[in-house]
Amino acid sequence: MSEHLIEARGLTLNYGAKRALDDLTFNVPKGRVVGLLGHNGAGKTTLMRALVGLAQPQGELRVLGLAPHTERTTLLQDLAYIPDVAVLPRWATPRQLMALMEGLHPGFDRARAEQLLKRTSVKPGDVIKKLSKGMVAQVHLALVAAIDAKLMVLDEPTLGLDILSRKAFYEMLLDEWCDGERTVIISTHQVEEIESLLSDVMMLNEGKLVLNVSLEQLDARFVALAHDAGAAEAIAAAHPLLRYRQGGERAALFDGAPPPHVEALGRRVRPSLVDLFVALTRRPELNPGASQ
Repeated sequence: MSEHLIEARGLTLNYGAKRALDDLTFNVPKGRVVGLLGHNGAGKTTLMRALVGLAQPQGELRVLGLAPHTERTTLLQDLAYIPDVAVLPRWATPRQLMALMEGLHPGFDRARAEQLLKRTSVKPGDVIKKLSKGMVAQVHLALVAAIDAKLMVLDEPTLGLDILSRKAFYEMLLDEWCDGERTVIISTHQVEEIESLLSDVMMLNEGKLVLNVSLEQLDARFVALAHDAGAAEAIAAAHPLLRYRQGGERAALFDGAPPPHVEALGRRVRPSLVDLFVALTRRPELNPGASQ
């Protein structure tokens, strides 16, 4: 098997006149926490459906060395996919769901699931319909994290959860599933919430992959300058990706180091993932300060 868990070349998929995926090429190695970021309609869910064999784009795609659409049954033995993390049968209890999982998935470890459930406030005999959405999400993760898989794909996993439930979900994910060998891909538009969790970031905008870097590469590549109002015109003339305010100061974001005479007009500050997200995924007419 390749050193990459996912290899994609020229992925393209149309829904009628809309191009949901537009010539995507990327690799995902093992042991990574990848944030797949984009606005609603950017193509995130379509890409995830392609990764798990539910959509068949043009181009070449191998996941865990397999063709997802034609080898989906084999693929799902080593891949965990949660399209909506808080949806479980309302009549069931965690104990019943564990028994069901034992019969459905050969890689499911019931003892492991029971151990993970103890991290939550949910009891094995509690009925799902009586639990909060945050508690259901933790039960769902406990079940999935007990599968001996190499890759986990999460599509908007904390959508609709309160902040404490989101924090608890991600803490369990990182503590109990990510081990340096497994990879998890998290699709979300809640950028600021997952920045500290990620090792890599991919950004989609209208079906195009506009960014695919590790966090280390991101810090080395993008430069933000804080500056006073008097330098605004000269900095704007250098065509930054984005002009914005940070902590009450004016700032400008550049892809690469700006010219020395421009950099001398301000001081470097660390750009956030939110700033990059705005710079790379907003439409030009909504972002008049940006220059692509």
